Amino acid sequence: MPEMTATRPPGNYGIDAPRLVAFPALLILAGMVQAVLQHTIWPLVGVVLIIACCVLGWYASRVGKFVVWARLLDDLDLRGDEAILDLGCGRGALLISAALRVPDGRAVGVDLWRTDQSGNGPDATMRNAAAAGVSDRVEVRTATITALPFPDESFDLVISNVVVHNVKTTAERDTAIDEAVRVLRPGGRLLVADLQGTRRYQQRLQHLGMAGVSRRDLGWRQWWSGPWLPTHLVSARKPATRH
Repeated sequence: MPEMTATRPPGNYGIDAPRLVAFPALLILAGMVQAVLQHTIWPLVGVVLIIACCVLGWYASRVGKFVVWARLLDDLDLRGDEAILDLGCGRGALLISAALRVPDGRAVGVDLWRTDQSGNGPDATMRNAAAAGVSDRVEVRTATITALPFPDESFDLVISNVVVHNVKTTAERDTAIDEAVRVLRPGGRLLVADLQGTRRYQQRLQHLGMAGVSRRDLGWRQWWSGPWLPTHLVSARKPATRH
């Protein structure tokens, strides 16, 4: 059986989308200046709302996603010997959480190591794996999720958190979903969480013949900027046999 795991594994996981911090900071400054110049508190209402959204985004990045995915992974009731793939692993928040649950398995992450996450890079990910004591079963690759460097039916579980929407075109996002299904073994499971496009992912998985395709809201812990931008999870299972 998998070892007991904490909600947030040891390590330094940075902040998601750090480049977006500058814009709300400018809006906050502008609102405060407007309040002073116009001698009114009304611009401060907007400032408070922007600060609240920033707090939600910080919480989702630093705490919320760990809580949500710990529950999702635990609910899978893994045997502990699975091969797991994380699409867009970043500094390893999901990758290492998954590796902790497969002491006799392996967890592989792919990423292009862009600046969507602060301090992003394969060395940072492997340092976090070492801090969590799972570096022996964690591997990272530099690869795009639209052309995965793995043979067909290589993994028992494919996971991804707020990554696929970064792929530029609808056709390429379809290809990313196709690739996730391709590398899944029969009976394998797919969990993709994202901010947008999830209905399309759901339809694509149904088109590909996946079983048990579902879509649901992951709740306030993954509100990146408020309730108007919720994260939805699309999950499915690859049929054990093909007709």
